[in-house]
Amino acid sequence: MITYSRELTVAWGESDPFGLVYYPMMFTWFNETEHELLRALGFPTNKLITETRTAFVMGDVHFRFIGPAAYGDKVRTTIQMHKMGKSSVHWDCKAVQATTGDVVCEGRAIRIYARILEDGNLEAHTIPDYIRDALSNPGGLISLPEDEMPTSQDD
Repeated sequence: MITYSRELTVAWGESDPFGLVYYPMMFTWFNETEHELLRALGFPTNKLITETRTAFVMGDVHFRFIGPAAYGDKVRTTIQMHKMGKSSVHWDCKAVQATTGDVVCEGRAIRIYARILEDGNLEAHTIPDYIRDALSNPGGLISLPEDEMPTSQDD
């Protein structure tokens, strides 16, 4: 199963003075990691929306705080596909201190591949084979440094 990780620096306001990470930040860290993976595979969200009127939308999330991460700490977030259904992708998520490997938080997120209807509502849609193949057989894909990420001109 595909695994993808990225390193981030804990920003001011993402945790309290004791290193307790605010729950919305856990969601944000893993959301950004998944979006970076999709960009690296050639499926940035803005391109999916404009070209195919589809997107991976959040269906369910469960995260738990385990250990501290304070302002300025380097944290490595990792998502690993747990399974892929007809229209869903289930990710196991973990964030660790980059220097020690101590676990900061972990959880699971489920994305639903959805078509954007004319009235703006969403409807679950079968993940196309070309996206399914890219997620199942990513080849030599590894986490990319920020300066090597595809830009909108590359999309």
